Amino acid sequence: MNSNSRYCDDYEPCKDPCKRDKKPSAPITMVKCGAPGSISIPVATLAGTTFTLASLTTNTAGICNPCTKIEVAMNITALAFLGSINFQVFKQCRNQFQPIPVGAAFTFSRIVAITESTTFSFFVCDCDTCENECCSYTLVATVTTVTVGDLNINNATLGAITASSNCECC
Repeated sequence: MNSNSRYCDDYEPCKDPCKRDKKPSAPITMVKCGAPGSISIPVATLAGTTFTLASLTTNTAGICNPCTKIEVAMNITALAFLGSINFQVFKQCRNQFQPIPVGAAFTFSRIVAITESTTFSFFVCDCDTCENECCSYTLVATVTTVTVGDLNINNATLGAITASSNCECC
C-alpha cells in the first residue's frame, strides 16, 4: 500500500467505518435534457446501417451511489414504410474506449407498408455509474431489415434523471 491508501477491516458498502465521522447527506437529484435530433431513413437502407439521433452528458459529482433513468421520446412518420429499426441507448464514460449498451434494444417495426405518424418512447435505467463520473449517453438507431419506403424520425430526445440511492454512506 502507498501513503494514499486507506484500509478498513470491516468494510460494508453502505456502512463504511472509515466514514463514521461523516453525517449522512441528503439525497440529490439531477435532471438533464438533451437537444432534439432528427433523421430520415431513405428507401432501401441496408440492414446494419446506424444513425445517431441524440445525446447528452451527465456528471455524477457529489451524488452517492448514482442511478440514472434515461427517457427516450420521438415522433416517427412512416411513408409507405416497411421494415424494422432498433433503438438503443449507449453510454461512454471517461477511460472507456468503446460505448457500452444500457438496457435492451427497442424495436419499431412495420410488416405492412403503411403511411402513419406515431410517437415512440421508452426508458432504461443505469445504476452502474461511479460517483464523480462524467458519462455521455447516445441514442442510436440501427436498421435491422432492408427498408421499403421512407421513415422520418423527428424530435428524438434524451432526458436523464440521476438520483442518489437510499444508502446513507455519503
